[in-house]
Formats: sequence, C-alpha cells, structure tokens
Amino acid sequence: MDANNPIPPDSQPQAHPDACFDASWLDLRRAADSAARVPDLEARAARWLRQRQASAPPGCTLRLLDLGSGSGANPRHLAPRLPGPQQWTLIDHDVGLLARAHDACVGLRDAEGASVTVITRTLDLSRLDPTTLAGADLVCASALLDLVDAAWLEQLADACAAADSALLVTLSVDGTWRFLPDASMSANRAGWTDADDAFVRSAFNDHQRRDKGLGAALGPDAVPALRARLQQRGFDLHQSPSPWRLRLDQPGQAALARALIDGWRDAACAQRPDQAERIAAWHARRLAALGPSSGSGGATLEVGHIDLFATPPRPAHRAG
Repeated sequence: MDANNPIPPDSQPQAHPDACFDASWLDLRRAADSAARVPDLEARAARWLRQRQASAPPGCTLRLLDLGSGSGANPRHLAPRLPGPQQWTLIDHDVGLLARAHDACVGLRDAEGASVTVITRTLDLSRLDPTTLAGADLVCASALLDLVDAAWLEQLADACAAADSALLVTLSVDGTWRFLPDASMSANRAGWTDADDAFVRSAFNDHQRRDKGLGAALGPDAVPALRARLQQRGFDLHQSPSPWRLRLDQPGQAALARALIDGWRDAACAQRPDQAERIAAWHARRLAALGPSSGSGGATLEVGHIDLFATPPRPAHRAG
C-alpha cells in the first residue's frame, strides 16, 4: 500500500458492483480512449497551467488530481502533454488498480521531460469532500461522470470553485452509438441497419441512470448537468465531442466492439427482462455482422463521448 494511502487495508471502501472495472476492460479501451481525446482541450489546459505557474513563486510544483484513476490511463496520457514540474494525486476506491496505476505512472515525464511525482489515495468517492480537491491546480476525471448523481456534480463544482482549480473531464458518454458502413458499402446493407438498435440503446441508457453507489446516476445527461453547475459559478467552458471510432477490420478495435455489444445486451436485459428474447436476437445479429464472413471491411462502430474543460472565474494565479 502506498505510504500516502490514508485507509488501512482492512477498511478499504466497498464500491457498488456497477462502479467496479477490471484491469482487462481498462486495458481494452485504453487505445480507443487515447485516440478519441480532444487535443485542443488538452492544449487549453496546458496554457492555463503555464499561466498559473507564471504567477507562482519560482520552482512551484503544479498539483494535478485525478478522480477515479483506475489503472492510471488519464495521467499516462496527460502528463507528457502538460507543463511541469507536476505532482499527480491519483484517487480511486480500488487498491489493486491504484497499485497498477502507481507502477505505470512512476516513470512519467512532463512536457519538458522532467520526472513526474505520483501519489495515490484510496478513497470512497460516494461523497466528494471539498478538502479532497484543496490545493489542486487541475482536477481531472475520465469516464467517470456517467456514474454520479446531480448532488455529486454540485459537490464537484463547489470544490473546484473553492480550490480555484481548472477541471478537465474526458470521455463522458453522451448516450449515442451507431454502426457506420465504409464508403464502399451500402448504408442499407444487412447488418448495418437494425430496427432494434434504438430499443437496445434506450434500455441501456435507462440502465445507465441506475444508482452506481453515487446516487441516481446521470448517465448520458451528466455533461449538460455539469455545464449548468459550472456556468452558475462563473466558470469559462469549452466542450467538444470525443467519440470512439472503432474500425471493425482492426482486431483490437473489433474486440472492444464485441465487448461493448455484450455489455449493451447485459444492461438492456437487466433493464428490460421482459424483452430478453428480443435483446438476445439483436445481440446475435450484431455479433454476426462483425464476423469474419460478414464483409465488415472498414466499417466503424461510433460511440459518442464528450470532453469538457473549465476554468474558474478568477485569474489563473497561485499564492504558492
């Protein structure tokens, strides 16, 4: 256990099962996440941090905090794109994933090539204590927002305002997905349009709004809800779509597509058990459309996400 972890092993927080993600799933999605991120928002975050640093005493370390770190994909992507010196605090409820994150991040370098400091904290995020964010220059979270409720977003907005911190939230689902044929295929080709896509998508999105241990989850409604709360507090907002575009002729991306289709089936069946047979038939058709004899070629599964960067109303200054 990391020396900075304030919770002993026998009292680690127990997360809701729907908020637990194993390392294999996080590894499977990592490349798609990285490809989907919005460089412009990362560049805005880098400029804001440099402004913050310019107003601080010489040698001050930039303090970055990652909520729901999982296996550390967020700092691994961001650290080389942001100025330093950097100190990252990685927060998650899962001790095992945090250990993996720490090991993966200890060798990171910032945009100038300097070493990055990494701290881990095992915390239950069911309630976001404002002191958790105190002193942070940039608060980050990736693929987290759809798990939380409206009250949690209020806590996040309040805590960022109190800390005078910027916020970079990436890869939040927007509730959309669609199968797209490539230019050589007919849009009406069997397997690329399915009358039950909308039904399964609706059932899945309803399932996303269940309580995941952080209240009634907002699911695809989370980003608009967060925007409204940040605007009320005077934050300057920048938002951009960041969809996964999974090429089905690429084995790794096709594997992620199959895992998504399996997950959509499972969630839709849990939400609509009375329609399990219909959902199972949809699942079989969708998997068949991905098979080696389907002629999927360069077709794409597009899954909608949104990235958001927000800066507080006061200038980017630091006392030290």
